[in-house]
Amino acid sequence: MRRRSSAIAASALVAAVLLTGCTAGGQGGSGTEPASVSASAPDAAGTTAPSPTPTPTRATTTPSTRAAFAALENKYGARLGVFAVDTSATSGSETTIAYRPGERFAFASTYKALAAGILFKQSTEDELDHTIHYTESDLVDYSPVTEKRVASGMTVREIIAAALQYSDNTAANLMLDQLGGPAGLAESLRSLGDTTTRVDRPEPGVNEAIPKDPRDTTTPAAIAGDLRSFLLGGALATPRRSEMTTLMLGNTTGAPWIRAGVPSTWKIADKTGNASYGTRNDIAVAYPPGRAPIVIALLSDRGTVDATSDDGLLADATRVVVGALE
Repeated sequence: MRRRSSAIAASALVAAVLLTGCTAGGQGGSGTEPASVSASAPDAAGTTAPSPTPTPTRATTTPSTRAAFAALENKYGARLGVFAVDTSATSGSETTIAYRPGERFAFASTYKALAAGILFKQSTEDELDHTIHYTESDLVDYSPVTEKRVASGMTVREIIAAALQYSDNTAANLMLDQLGGPAGLAESLRSLGDTTTRVDRPEPGVNEAIPKDPRDTTTPAAIAGDLRSFLLGGALATPRRSEMTTLMLGNTTGAPWIRAGVPSTWKIADKTGNASYGTRNDIAVAYPPGRAPIVIALLSDRGTVDATSDDGLLADATRVVVGALE
């Protein structure tokens, strides 16, 4: 895995994209800004302490940055959505980078982070340690952890870990069961202030990702705000926030995407997602050494049902974000 280690490399990528790309793809609207809370760099456990005072944001997506994202869309034949927030609050306000921030995209498996966050928020310790039993008939495609634990069952904590670190689809359905199904998760997200994200189906239906189908969709701005509330904000008590952050820092599925587009010294707590129509997503909180975290949401898709995804799109988009924030 190749990672850029300097602002020079990131800036060079922006320049290269502008030289080689065309103007395919439009510019996104302003979208809904996520709730803003300032946070410090991660401690030894990779967690941060939230600030109780929201910090103003200022959109700083320059024409050249928007053009760089549009050129990536043309290069990869994809639609790209970006929302990133540098929480360092330079000059009293946070810096945001946005491209199609208010457009709907299928969220694919990134919703597993939202379900995990709500479970951590709503569950007691006894509930998290309770063993859930399921059967072979409950297994769905891509369940690398749960398929090995049918005989013993799994605690809710273990189910959350399987969903966050291995994107286990049966684990996702088991989480939804604990939350009252897709409707229960959607209602819980609304209680956090997210009135945008729709949660309609369990696995595997969530992966259909049909263009213009509003089911199981979100926007880059909305899902970035949700992730921020769980990992950096006040949605979770400190021990739960630490636990969720540690699990996401140990994600095994994200190496080619956001992690590939940041300097090697950065820590990344992320959740990826893949679906039909070339859908490829990654949402993350990035922890650069010596500075405040950066929240990044990258969502993408293509126009045909069997379109393949390309790791390079999200890695290159991340490099543009990093370069724009330097």
